[in-house]
Amino acid sequence: MSAIFGVIFHFIGGFASGSFYMPYRQVKGWHWESYWIVGGLFSWLIVPPLAAWLTIPGFGEIIAVAGGPVIGTTFLFGVLWGIGGLTYGLGVRYLGVSLGSSIILGLCMVFGALIPALWYDFHPVEGKDTFSAMMSALWGNTILVGLLVCVLGIWISGRAGMMKERELQAIGSAGKDGSPGLEYRFGLGMLVSIVSGVLSACFNFGLEAGQSMASLANEIWKTAHPGEGEFLFRNNVVYVVLLWGGLTTNLIWCMVLNARNRSFGDYTDGRTPLLRNYLFSALAGTTWFLQFFFYGMGESRLGNGPSSWILHMAFIILVANLWGLVSKEWKGVSMATIRTIAAGIAIIILSVLVVGYGNALHQGE
Repeated sequence: MSAIFGVIFHFIGGFASGSFYMPYRQVKGWHWESYWIVGGLFSWLIVPPLAAWLTIPGFGEIIAVAGGPVIGTTFLFGVLWGIGGLTYGLGVRYLGVSLGSSIILGLCMVFGALIPALWYDFHPVEGKDTFSAMMSALWGNTILVGLLVCVLGIWISGRAGMMKERELQAIGSAGKDGSPGLEYRFGLGMLVSIVSGVLSACFNFGLEAGQSMASLANEIWKTAHPGEGEFLFRNNVVYVVLLWGGLTTNLIWCMVLNARNRSFGDYTDGRTPLLRNYLFSALAGTTWFLQFFFYGMGESRLGNGPSSWILHMAFIILVANLWGLVSKEWKGVSMATIRTIAAGIAIIILSVLVVGYGNALHQGE
């Protein structure tokens, strides 16, 4: 039952992440950097400490006693992840929600799932799954098979994106595929998506770096609630520090773009629907954070190992692809292309089932 709830929590988090960009498409008259940083202030500065305050009494003291090395390392991974998050927005901007998210999150899933497991082979930590343990156990092999199945689904989705590009160019409508706010540029989109996918995995590394804070929150809660299992919200204290790093990167870059594009006036431009723009940007930013709020709940049920990260990423890719279809990003393409992207989505769903089964085997040992 614990595994089932873990999968459900990861699905809710994946739905939030796969959906967060949709409110941005309702923003009118603002440059990308303006609505991105307004939403980001909610994602990285306002909502995380609010969530920690609501769920972890004394979270500030937990951060204070963590020590400089833990805080500094967690923050640094947040900075690197922030670059990945920044280029995520550009990847979606140039490739669309479905293709951009598939490529970025696929790479993020592979790096984020395997590198910590490899790290723990050389630096063992009690309770952490190592890559060698995965290779030598049925549950680990099952999870790795699920990872490969998901990579196959991502590759098929990417192929569908290339088919889409050729078809739209053939009819002279590349970049006019019916999806509002999309500037389809395949080459540039692929470049920033690859950078984003690799660096976005640093979020999982940051979670690992800040686990002493989560563990302390967990111990305090379990002392106050004996016999009630693991603390669902223990990661909320780590998010506060980790997302400071993401805010730093994104704030600096968006301010540079505001200056370069002379777009500081967006924030007060009465010719645009200001209230609407702020509300939708805030909604996008809050929705973005909810992915990790529910990720932490899922992780508390499944463990902060490869299976949690793979499930989280797979659900995001699945939801993003479905939004791409709903938003008519694939309007005007052939049925062969539609069947290809549908096959990619179906294979990603299969990978979720395989990883979930592998985790169930792990918990049953």
